[in-house]
Parts: sequence; C-alpha cells; structure tokens
Amino acid sequence: MSTETNGSKLSRTRRETAESKAETTKRISQEMLRTESELRDAKTMRLRAARMAMQDDRPAAKPVKARKPKKAAASTSRASNAARS
Repeated sequence: MSTETNGSKLSRTRRETAESKAETTKRISQEMLRTESELRDAKTMRLRAARMAMQDDRPAAKPVKARKPKKAAASTSRASNAARS
C-alpha cells in the first residue's frame, strides 16, 4: 500500500502555470515595496522629529541682510578685445 500511495502522490505533483508564477511574483514584489515604503516613512518621521527637537533647542537665527549688488565696471574688456581684432 505504501508504494501505491507514494506513487500516486508523485504523479499528482502540481506544476505551476505561468500565470500563477506571475501572480506569486507580483504579490511578493508588492509586499517588498510596501515594506520598504513603511521603513522609509518611519525613518522620515524619526528624522523629522529629531530635526524639530534640534530646532526647538537652538536660539532663533538672526536675519541676514541682503547684499547690495555691485555696480558694473566700465566695459574695458570690450574695448581691449576690439583693439586686438
């Protein structure tokens, strides 16, 4: 009897179709992407909380004055280039 049941089990092995393999691959890839996204979001939240805590501890920064633009110098380079030509 044991040889009969073993033989019937071996003959009944299920071969996966291309469609079921694709479904398995899709499911696993989606799980991986979801896990990576959750880890990335958790890291972002942790870093944001640390940054906010650091900003709360620091004194407020002084506003920086904008620089005045420099006046353009006389175009001597054009004159010297024209003289060389």
